[in-house]
Amino acid sequence: MQIRHWLRDVLPLLPHSDSAKRDAEVILSHVLDKPRSWLIAFDDYALTIEQHSTLSELIARRGQGEPIAYLCGQREFWSLPLTVSPATLIPRPDTEVLVEQALSLLPATPVKVLDLGTGTGAIALALASERPESHFIGVDRIPDAVDLARGNAQRLAIENCQFQLSHWFEALSPIAFDMIVTNPPYIDADDPHLTQGDVNFEPRSALVASQNGLADLQLIIQQASQWLAPGGWLLAEHGWQQHQHVQALFISAGFDAVATRVDYGGNPRVTYGKFAQVSKKLL
Repeated sequence: MQIRHWLRDVLPLLPHSDSAKRDAEVILSHVLDKPRSWLIAFDDYALTIEQHSTLSELIARRGQGEPIAYLCGQREFWSLPLTVSPATLIPRPDTEVLVEQALSLLPATPVKVLDLGTGTGAIALALASERPESHFIGVDRIPDAVDLARGNAQRLAIENCQFQLSHWFEALSPIAFDMIVTNPPYIDADDPHLTQGDVNFEPRSALVASQNGLADLQLIIQQASQWLAPGGWLLAEHGWQQHQHVQALFISAGFDAVATRVDYGGNPRVTYGKFAQVSKKLL
């Protein structure tokens, strides 16, 4: 079967959406290891029996709603091709807003930055790729996620970023960071969106938090000051309806210059603040 005919026949098998044709092309590019431009230029290429069989399996899984990123094992974030797996969340474009804000706040001098709940390592690796003179540490409580992040760092040859196993701050050695960034679980367990789209296939442990989704955010914000250098920044991604609660948590924890930045859809997504006091734990 030629590529053009396969693309025509496979569309009815995919979930109905504006991206169905794009999804089919991404899967085809993955299996053939060719860019989309090649698919267009050589749409008369005849698929082999093995290629057709692999494509049929992936299309069937996509038809059940499985995310494209898991099917292909990769997702681009901050122009970095990251390996992904069901052990972690799939990096979202809106999380790049957190990276942009972090870069705008970091001083020009070398710094130490901590990424809590690093998953694929997306945030830490994006920042490390932009600031090669600085040092970045990413932590996660899931061993498979730590292994995945380490593999991404090695494959991308980003040497100024290390990853280790830790549930938030628990396994860290005492150190004063210039910045802490985090995209923790912030969805309420009863949120109906958990059964829709990609999140239905992603690990609940990386999505759901108690106390209406605020439990992990509250813990991180309350403890972050013990790990920040004077003038250090904390940046946290959160749900679009949580920004007022999160801002209140920042202020009660002693942070100054607290503000929230919207994502690419115009929704409040990243709250940040500066800690101006000397950390007592590290003295």
